[in-house]
Amino acid sequence: MSMVEELTGSALDIQSFRVLKAIADEGSITAAADLLGYSQPAVSQQLRRLECRIGLAVVERVGRSVRLTEAGRILARYAPAVTTALDAAAEEIAELRGLRAGRVRLVGFPSASPALVPRMLADLAARHPGLTLTYVEAEPPEAVNAVREDRADIALTFSYPGDRNDPHGSSSHGLAVRAIGSDDLLAILARDHPAAVGEQIELADLAGDDWIAGCPRCRGHLLEVCDRAGFVPRIAFETDNVAAVEGLVAQGIGVALMPRMAVESFPQRPGIVAMPVPTADRRTIHLVTAHGAERAPSVRAVLAAITRVIETD
Repeated sequence: MSMVEELTGSALDIQSFRVLKAIADEGSITAAADLLGYSQPAVSQQLRRLECRIGLAVVERVGRSVRLTEAGRILARYAPAVTTALDAAAEEIAELRGLRAGRVRLVGFPSASPALVPRMLADLAARHPGLTLTYVEAEPPEAVNAVREDRADIALTFSYPGDRNDPHGSSSHGLAVRAIGSDDLLAILARDHPAAVGEQIELADLAGDDWIAGCPRCRGHLLEVCDRAGFVPRIAFETDNVAAVEGLVAQGIGVALMPRMAVESFPQRPGIVAMPVPTADRRTIHLVTAHGAERAPSVRAVLAAITRVIETD
């Protein structure tokens, strides 16, 4: 029997991976036990059994605390992939047995919450009433990290062309990233703004205005597209709140560049107009998962529901 067969056949088990991942995340055996719902002696006993099986220490004491050894860190690093694969296998077996249940953890960017999530939930309720979905808001970098750290099954994210801090680049290495649609950008102006005429507007026409910027990545994209249009925007206010942006614009405080999804997620405030900007880039909408996560029927169902909602926009 080879060393790989010996290890995978008897020494390693799913609970060992979960325990080591919890210690890596929480920083102590006691905190890991609390997270997993076990007693501290039970976790310690699990670690001793694992060390006897593999012939290596997986934790070491440092003062009054413990930390993972190199062997422990290696196993903890593989824990998300192992647990994802086994959960997917369990769900497929459950489906074969006729069970129609599952739990999926979704994290998505804030403007998706009113625009996409309610319709996606309605779609799932009609097609898969036994499926449970939890949802948390987070900007793309945090959402991608949530999938990597096994705190989420699916991340709904976005990126801008040329984004130097694109979370779908090197930071998503080892994850599955798929583009499922795009979202236009709109200039938001007061209705009585001199440039609020016609069906679209050039950004250069707003070079002399004060600007209202959004999240850091949106602000970075604003600087890039304005630079291509030949000017540096004079940013006077910064807020992620769509209603606040529209309120400031309506009072003539400034102008803004916002994704269509964000603009259409709330009733448009009187006194403003939203105009297409032909020179502004669209943002791309992505789904991020662990590799192979779609093999789980519940994850596959949620991915399909999100894609259907995006395609109907």
